[in-house]
Amino acid sequence: MSSCIRVRVTGTIELDMVPQRAFDLFTPNGERVWAHDWRPEFPNGETGDVEVGLVFETCHTDRRSIWTVVRCEPGKAIAYSTTTPGHRAGTVAVTCQLVGGGTTVTVSYDITALRPEENDDLKKFETHFPEFLGEWELSIARAMR
Repeated sequence: MSSCIRVRVTGTIELDMVPQRAFDLFTPNGERVWAHDWRPEFPNGETGDVEVGLVFETCHTDRRSIWTVVRCEPGKAIAYSTTTPGHRAGTVAVTCQLVGGGTTVTVSYDITALRPEENDDLKKFETHFPEFLGEWELSIARAMR
């Protein structure tokens, strides 16, 4: 039997804003501002405060993912546990640090394939992670204009 791979990637983007504003862009509702097709759904109707334990779902390319906030330090850091049943599971962490007059945002993914057939997708994600973050940086810059 083939085994499933685990991918760990970390990268940074630079944003011309204070850390609190940058942090807000990486909350479930904040990502709506800049992330194409990002539409979090809150099963219990909760959409306000971001806090540990908040659960929401997203759907991308016909795959539904379940997200849970596992760490939240407003203005500084947020982390999620995420599972796309039958495909992948892991964590996503975002930290915001004041550098000069802007913010360095560090994004880390630690994701494991749940079936060997998903290994290729995760390898592609790992390979293209720097470009992926570059697209985020551009999308955020466009949304802030």
